[in-house]
Amino acid sequence: MYHGTVVHMTDDPKLEIERVQTGVRIEKRILKVLKAFADYHDMTLGDLLEGIVLHAFDGKTPFSPASLERIRELKKFYELDLDSSASHRLKEIKAKSPRKRTAEK
Repeated sequence: MYHGTVVHMTDDPKLEIERVQTGVRIEKRILKVLKAFADYHDMTLGDLLEGIVLHAFDGKTPFSPASLERIRELKKFYELDLDSSASHRLKEIKAKSPRKRTAEK
């Protein structure tokens, strides 16, 4: 289970934040795994990413052993064969350009 999703904070005050919309580009299969994992825990993709990043900023792992197993299953399902060793070696393929239309007579 994702750490932080089942935390009962009855006495903790809510933290007010401002969220912004962003157009982040991400590898297609990574996104599929992230979306499926977020859906599995009934949370938004943005909430999941915020939690992962906040844990990483603190040098902590955001995932329990059970969550890591679920992620392994999702990676297999979505044929995601990348791991952290690929992080600085990814190169985007150029999209195929649409066929140019010939001028109509």
